[in-house]
Amino acid sequence: MNVHSFCKCKVMLKFNCSTFANRYKTMGTKKKSESKLHKNNLHKNGYNLEELCEVNTALKEFVFTNKYGTETIDFSNSKAVKCLNTALLQKHYRIKEWDFPDENLCPPIPGRVDYIHHLADLLKDSDISEDINVIDVGTGATCVYPLLGNSVYNWKFLGTDIDNESIFIAKNIIDRNGLNDAIQFKLQPDETNIFKGIFNENSKFSAAMCNPPFYKSKDEAMGANARKLKGLKQPSSEGRNFSGNANELWYKGGEKAFVHTFLYESSLFKQQCFWYTTLVSNKDNLQSIYASLKKLGATEVKTIPMNQGNKVTRVVAWTFLTSTEKGKW
Repeated sequence: MNVHSFCKCKVMLKFNCSTFANRYKTMGTKKKSESKLHKNNLHKNGYNLEELCEVNTALKEFVFTNKYGTETIDFSNSKAVKCLNTALLQKHYRIKEWDFPDENLCPPIPGRVDYIHHLADLLKDSDISEDINVIDVGTGATCVYPLLGNSVYNWKFLGTDIDNESIFIAKNIIDRNGLNDAIQFKLQPDETNIFKGIFNENSKFSAAMCNPPFYKSKDEAMGANARKLKGLKQPSSEGRNFSGNANELWYKGGEKAFVHTFLYESSLFKQQCFWYTTLVSNKDNLQSIYASLKKLGATEVKTIPMNQGNKVTRVVAWTFLTSTEKGKW
């Protein structure tokens, strides 16, 4: 398996589907959510299905009233999940068209935009507020992070991937939404590399972001999905409620192996990026990450907790810049 096409995969199958459903519950006029999403996240109090159906009429097909009298959708149905997230992008983020093959992974917008908000806080704390340029490692066919980051904060993005087809689909989405000047793509020619072949001595990015894979094999990924479907009281199958093809679902060595490659290559380009960041889902990987960053010469490391329903994850951020270099950035 390669290192780039998997970057967006792991939240999908690891994601607790019942939590996802709770977080996406219909929002009443005064009903409060128990969500622990970022304070700036538009979805922290749920959403209004009626309004979403108005912007995307196709969503109506998937809406039903559950036994509690609440309108919802079947979160084990990948097409329903895709339609819901498309409606969220259309209503809240000015994304008119977001089309990609059904077999590709469909990212949940509330969780994805949470990473964007936490990254914005990190940059603000570092007095980086203008001309922000972010590299999204493993952007995938949906290029969701660039779409959200540009919509919310007007950031510019470079999305990288080793898969030509994913970049082709992502470019088509960008073209249809008129975002060519803000979002660009670059093919990683070597699937064993992350920043080699992408960065040069003149590269300069405010931040790098990444959503690494979690699973080590197909069997592990499918087993996790079966447990999630069981939680939703749905039969197990080869399908996944969030879709995703083979290239997006696992990586040899899982999250730990991928992240350590990411750490090492970031150390080869210490001046090219102010903050390197990655999601880390498995807390057991943190100690080895900290140890590696110390050996690699990171000057500052931060761990930013992210709470999404019952799921707890975190963003690990590090920089190799000295205080003087930060001041001159």
